[in-house]
Amino acid sequence: MAEFYRKKKKVCQMCAGKDVDYKDIDTIKKYISADRGKILPRRVTGACAKHQRHIATQIKYARHMALIPFVK
Repeated sequence: MAEFYRKKKKVCQMCAGKDVDYKDIDTIKKYISADRGKILPRRVTGACAKHQRHIATQIKYARHMALIPFVK
């Protein structure tokens, strides 16, 4: 018989106290796909809706300031 395991719910890192800033490239790269450079969705990152919007704006700021590329 096949056994099914319930996946552990991801915790929003920003609600836990960690902040995302556009100047911190190492943190921002966790929220961007490696192959295309797209912003990862909430179901992958585990961020809540409020903080996912904040992450998206910080990524866009970093792209505009040329800290990270728009495409890879």
